[in-house]
Amino acid sequence: MPATGSSTATQSQIPRTPVPGTVLRIVPGLAVALAGALAAVGTAALIPGLSPLLVAIVLGIAARNMGLLPERLAPGLAFAGRVPLRLGIVVLGLQLSLKDLASLGWGVPALAVCVVVVGILATVLLGRLLRVPRRQALLVACGFSICGAAAVAGVESVVDADEEETVTAVALVVLFGTLMIPIVPVLAGLIGLDSRVGAVWAGASVHEVAQVVAVGGLLGGGALGVAVTVKLARVLMLAPVAAVLSWRQRRSGPAGGRRPPLVPLFVLGFVALVAVRSLMPLPAGALGAASGVQAFLLTTAMFGLGAGVRIRSLVARGGRTLALAACSTLVVGTVGLVGALAIA
Repeated sequence: MPATGSSTATQSQIPRTPVPGTVLRIVPGLAVALAGALAAVGTAALIPGLSPLLVAIVLGIAARNMGLLPERLAPGLAFAGRVPLRLGIVVLGLQLSLKDLASLGWGVPALAVCVVVVGILATVLLGRLLRVPRRQALLVACGFSICGAAAVAGVESVVDADEEETVTAVALVVLFGTLMIPIVPVLAGLIGLDSRVGAVWAGASVHEVAQVVAVGGLLGGGALGVAVTVKLARVLMLAPVAAVLSWRQRRSGPAGGRRPPLVPLFVLGFVALVAVRSLMPLPAGALGAASGVQAFLLTTAMFGLGAGVRIRSLVARGGRTLALAACSTLVVGTVGLVGALAIA
């Protein structure tokens, strides 16, 4: 059996191992990631407003840097940081109904497009000014402008990002999105926004779907449904953005080299389930169960990603990436507020 010097090397070795051996190598680390996800969900349930995604990342990073994860767990942890994330994106499609989106009028899709396009372009430009590596800036741009961790996962394979770039972007998405949970309702009250305008602003600005749910609940007055629907309009932008980035990567890649698919398979799965939700009546219980499964899959992935992070390497990325995340949040929030005032 080949030695495994890093999680990246482990991932590249997995497909070359016979299937039974692969399963045996994956199971211990995957079991640890599932246990970490359960611990994160339980911890978050005890503290209102605390994101299980953030708890899972912190637990994974802590376990790695305290030396609690032996190297034999690396294949399973690498698997946990990759496969559940993509499955979570697929299941996320069941949360988006195009009929619900259409009921809010064409202003909402137009706002979603503006937030995503302006957010990505502005964040990439700011990344250049702050001298943040291009791939890192692009992951932050997509995560903050589209749909958080799911968007980071949707583009990381397309742009060939490494594990630390991916987990840095995810950690920043969860951190800044969580900070927005109390900030948006407070600012909405100070500005004097009614619940509908505040809901549109939240859906157009907050990073994760779960964070939008939290903000919508705090806004009250029927804001929750509007906020989530606006947010899911941004989620729908994941497929075209992934396709554009893949097309650019294919054009700029070396001739004859490995090229990413024009649209990753799991993004196509996401689009397929959006179609299912839009065309078929589904029981509320099934949708609720799918939402819970999706949240747990993403939490498992966050632990797996966190377990691949070395604190020294993360700190070495410095305050520039943190500053980029703050600026991106400000840009997306500003565009979302202007758009909400214009259409709501």
